[in-house]
Amino acid sequence: MDHTIEIGYAIPMSINSEKDLEGLRKVGRIVARCLQHMHSVLEPGITTAELDKIGGAYLAHHGARSAPQLTYNFPGFTCISVNEEAAHGIPGAKIIRAGDLVNIDVSAELGGYFADTGGSAIVPPESKLHLQICAVAKRALESAMLEARAGAKLNRIGFAIEAEATKNGFTVIENLGSHGVGRALHEEPGFIPGYYDKRDRRMLRENQVITIEPFISSGAREVVENGDGWTLVTKPGVFTAQYEHTLVITKGRPLIMTLMA
Repeated sequence: MDHTIEIGYAIPMSINSEKDLEGLRKVGRIVARCLQHMHSVLEPGITTAELDKIGGAYLAHHGARSAPQLTYNFPGFTCISVNEEAAHGIPGAKIIRAGDLVNIDVSAELGGYFADTGGSAIVPPESKLHLQICAVAKRALESAMLEARAGAKLNRIGFAIEAEATKNGFTVIENLGSHGVGRALHEEPGFIPGYYDKRDRRMLRENQVITIEPFISSGAREVVENGDGWTLVTKPGVFTAQYEHTLVITKGRPLIMTLMA
């Protein structure tokens, strides 16, 4: 789940033991597999409420609790955003249709540990634009993870994301970004921009836990709330793709917690 300006932050989590690492891995696997399961049942005719119910049942079966519900009393187990909805989409009566771009964000708590993941999927037939924007968002995530190491400037994450978007003719949603996670859904280091902010002097620390989640758009730089108190949208015909992992920072490549294996 992404950042918005109104969110407050808990103290930062660092991995202090093998127990911490295994706790994060366990909940990370659950949210990753939940996301994959929800993507596998995504088809024309299903409502976002039905899809969310499937995700909620999966989390409950594995003993995990929805982090947005637990933390913010969000009206759903997961966030499901369709087409011009970029984030925080409320599950409901909306029917998924062929050609839709659907983003699912799954975050959960288990045993006091929180993990956060997300990913966009296209309901066939896939448009060229949707395929391109998803491919760029995936590459932006990969590029940003290569910059995420102990001793590096935090703003290298946004630099990598913005560079991938710009060279492919896309934009970055600037009022959504990555964040700390681990013992709460949102922790310090707070808002991690998906664009390069040269004024940001924060450094990444070994064993720090963060998300990286690029929001790549076909033309928007900001999202606005649509009036329901949650859903963040662009203008009609402007689409956004997002992919997200929860990571532990090391001196080398980060450890990805939200893998299915």
